[in-house]
Amino acid sequence: MTVGVAAVLASAVIALGTGPVHVPAGQVLEVVARRMQLIGGAGVTPMDDEIVWQLRLPRIVAAMAVGAALAQCGCVLQSLTRNDLADPYLFGVSSGAAVGAVSALILGWTLPGIPSRYGVAGTAFVGALVALVLVLALATGRSGQLPPGRTILAGVAVGQLCSAATSFIVIVLGPRDGARAVLDWTLGSFAGVRGGDAVFLVALLVAAMIGLGLCAPALDAFAFGEVSARSLGVNVTTIRWILLTGTALMTAATVAVVGPIGFVGLVVPHVVRLVTGPGHRILLPASAICGALLMLWSDTAARTLGGGSEIPIGVVTAAVGTPVLIVLLRRQARRA
Repeated sequence: MTVGVAAVLASAVIALGTGPVHVPAGQVLEVVARRMQLIGGAGVTPMDDEIVWQLRLPRIVAAMAVGAALAQCGCVLQSLTRNDLADPYLFGVSSGAAVGAVSALILGWTLPGIPSRYGVAGTAFVGALVALVLVLALATGRSGQLPPGRTILAGVAVGQLCSAATSFIVIVLGPRDGARAVLDWTLGSFAGVRGGDAVFLVALLVAAMIGLGLCAPALDAFAFGEVSARSLGVNVTTIRWILLTGTALMTAATVAVVGPIGFVGLVVPHVVRLVTGPGHRILLPASAICGALLMLWSDTAARTLGGGSEIPIGVVTAAVGTPVLIVLLRRQARRA
């Protein structure tokens, strides 16, 4: 675990110096130390300070927080549903957020009283919450239980409904050039992240890690099935409600800020399990570290390899995640 944290910190320093304007690692550390009032930093130039602290640091911190959050969500959902293909967008949250974002981008609908730069994020979050409520309402039985199989089907149904609504708004109600703005949002980007967004995402991640750490024993019990979990004293219905709702809300918050980003929550838990095993006390923090590393380097590639234009982050994660997923599937096929 210590090695993983060190790798994240070292990667962050390298990423802070990487870009169209290269900043040496020593200068990066001096900028950060000066801003944290650890040193005087007389050798820091205004340009280096602006590039490292104001432009790159917020998006790098946000990228690490989003990657860690989505990876942990994937761990939880795969354990609760006992479905290897479960990922954070299982509940139609991404599709619901897309409806909200499209409503802001195409129709100009935003929440009253919030700054204009947060208009898309606010409506995306509302759309994600509406989708979540619909999924939970459809999946919940009369007894209040939330069966994983029905939850998956409800998520697929709501996701398809939201996708149809998004297509209708873009094609029928929107202008011809509106599809480009929608496409840019649906592929995800950290380009618009500011300091306040990064602080929000880090606070969200810390709260999630504390909560999931407390639930790690219950998640281990779910691995043996509901009957075994109940025999071990786990309140299956309550824990499932809390964890499913919490992961969906966390996903909705990340989607609202940076757009939907796939493959992280699906692939990272599988890779980490090969090293750590299924125990969630180690699996959850290890997945958070690997998810942060994956998203950090994906974002660095997205902003540096485009030849003057930024590559959507969803394109990079798909390019990385698809081969890894194919390898894992082939390995499972050989074992079977």
